[in-house]
Amino acid sequence: MLHFNIYKNKEMNKTIKATLLFLFVGAVAFAQDQDPKAKAILDDVSKTTKAYKTITTEYTQTVKNKDGKQTDAQSGKIEVKGSKFKLYLKGNTIVSDNKSVWTINDDAKEVSIKNYEPSADDAMDPTKIFTMYENGFKYRYDKDEKVNGTNVSVINLSPSVKPEKKKYHTVKLYVDKVKKQVKMMKIMMKDQSSQTIEVKKMTTNTEFSDTMFIVDTNAYKAKGYEIIDER
Repeated sequence: MLHFNIYKNKEMNKTIKATLLFLFVGAVAFAQDQDPKAKAILDDVSKTTKAYKTITTEYTQTVKNKDGKQTDAQSGKIEVKGSKFKLYLKGNTIVSDNKSVWTINDDAKEVSIKNYEPSADDAMDPTKIFTMYENGFKYRYDKDEKVNGTNVSVINLSPSVKPEKKKYHTVKLYVDKVKKQVKMMKIMMKDQSSQTIEVKKMTTNTEFSDTMFIVDTNAYKAKGYEIIDER
């Protein structure tokens, strides 16, 4: 769940995958043998998420070690239209038009391009993420609480497929009880570290042109960027 091989930087991989999991967790058909209360809450999230034509989410991500000390924190933003997306991270932008994936690394002044392969195990594909949740997790309602003044329901997800091979044991979802949106996600690792992603702002149904999910490599080449096309 926290690692795939599309990109060279392992920490970036973790950030990208966790962010997409967080954003798209709602749009899945949940199994009938799950906790009914958890299922009802997640079904509401699914219904709400599917109604959006586009989503823009600004978020913060915090990593803590096993002693609870913060080791990393960063902000990001993702814009989504169907299976197309644009993810902004510190020094990097990842763009996909559902055919190709561009990784723009401003620090290295490099643009790498790969084919978009949703059928691959390591593909960054919201649809595949939906399927993974449907087939690979158990869901349980935990409790209601407040997160920064927002009333949320906490749902615990645990892996049901080869859990012994996972690096995490629990994913905690914090669902806004009024907006029916995921407010926060916390990934609990087996080494007692954790990763938390919290939504700071979500905007929906903004008009996005399809061209914003395509990268003009000539423009970057003119600025001195190296273009690495691996398609």
